[in-house]
Amino acid sequence: MAEDARTTELEELARTSGSGKPFGVTAEGFVPKPLARLLDEKMAAAHVLFGPDTDLTAGSALRKILEIIALEEARAWVHLGLAYEDTRVSTAVGDALSRLGAELGLPRPHHRATGRVTLKLVTGLPTDVPELVIPRGTRLLTAGGRDYFTEETATLTNVGRQVSVAVTALDPGPESNVDPHLTDATGATPGKINRFHPDDPIVRKLAGTTGPGGVVIDHTTATTGGELYWSDSRYRDLLVAYPRNLWTPDAVRIAVTLVPGVRQVLVKDLYGGLDINQPIFGGFSFLERLFSQERNLGNPCFFTVLVAPEEGALWKGPGQLADRVATAIDQVRPIGVAPSIEKAEQVGVGFSCAISVDGLPVPVGLPEAVKVSPEAVALKERILDRVRRLVLALGIGESVRYSEVLWAVMEEPGVVDARALRLRRFPPEQPSAPTGGDGGRPQGFQSFGAEKDVPVSPKEIAQLVDSLVEITIA
Repeated sequence: MAEDARTTELEELARTSGSGKPFGVTAEGFVPKPLARLLDEKMAAAHVLFGPDTDLTAGSALRKILEIIALEEARAWVHLGLAYEDTRVSTAVGDALSRLGAELGLPRPHHRATGRVTLKLVTGLPTDVPELVIPRGTRLLTAGGRDYFTEETATLTNVGRQVSVAVTALDPGPESNVDPHLTDATGATPGKINRFHPDDPIVRKLAGTTGPGGVVIDHTTATTGGELYWSDSRYRDLLVAYPRNLWTPDAVRIAVTLVPGVRQVLVKDLYGGLDINQPIFGGFSFLERLFSQERNLGNPCFFTVLVAPEEGALWKGPGQLADRVATAIDQVRPIGVAPSIEKAEQVGVGFSCAISVDGLPVPVGLPEAVKVSPEAVALKERILDRVRRLVLALGIGESVRYSEVLWAVMEEPGVVDARALRLRRFPPEQPSAPTGGDGGRPQGFQSFGAEKDVPVSPKEIAQLVDSLVEITIA
């Protein structure tokens, strides 16, 4: 009877973890056995097999053997836990997460290749144009037809005739890693970024100022980073949000979001054309009424997809963003339910303020000399970058809040005060002025008073206008 009781105790010990809770696959997840509990089980088994007088003190040989066995079992439990976690999106990492995404039909995306080019002013600027501003998002092309766009605003003058700018590939993937020095069988260099995109309206404005070929591109270093994949956290967020069904607004939204060049997307399904979740659904005759409300049978469009392009994305033209979005939607929409694809209007938003700094190597002296010093320009560029990240995170129809812009300015290390902050709204489709007759100062804006937000309509999205001259250091 004593042996039966000890066996029962041993079995109960083996079924629970060190805290008395069940081990293995539980309602709370996978619970591995701790090393101490595994050793207790081995020692209890030894007492059952060899008797209660068996020497299991710290110096005994049998105790050492049991410790080695328990350690190996603990390692096995760790691997069992990892294998269990690799079976679900919420806990899988690395290759396991990539395999789960591939099963969903959504392979892990690549990053975009990045690099730098030099823009050079060949012809002199007219006397009434002191500087030429090439805004962020200007489209560039390689000799082989790969699309890139500028990530920085470039300012060229008759004195400073060249400037280095960062560029990013429009399409992700290793194919966008281009080397300007590699030649093909004909001796050409297809990886060299050497021209502006002819369909970019910004380029046409530049040509109107300098003439064709007034600005040339010098590309000497290879672009890199396109071979890298998204991180686990970013990829996991995408997989968790990815819908597991078709013919729903969420499926359309995710499909459009993954199109290169799309910044934000809003799916409007006012008539229930895709997802019938109205309370009345199922409670009326389909021969008498149409879904949630009457619909014009002559209109083939059942839902609206409002798309906000990224900087550098061209909307119209063969193979451009509108065509890519339509192709992506065709993969997830039901037959006969057609979309109306619309472009969200981009509203330029800028700001002006006077900042005070402490502990930064900003020179003192005349204001005109201070504002053009390299230290002051670098500080203002960092502030603009902070505000830009804030604006890029806004959705379609979301206003630009005064308090958030003030917070972004004050978050820059070394800035101790920001006075006379005013927000400005520029006309739609004016992300930046390609030519500046007032020292690069954008024209035609609407200024708002203190603590006033910039309103944005439901079909508009905000985009920051670069203007270093509007930030002064007091």
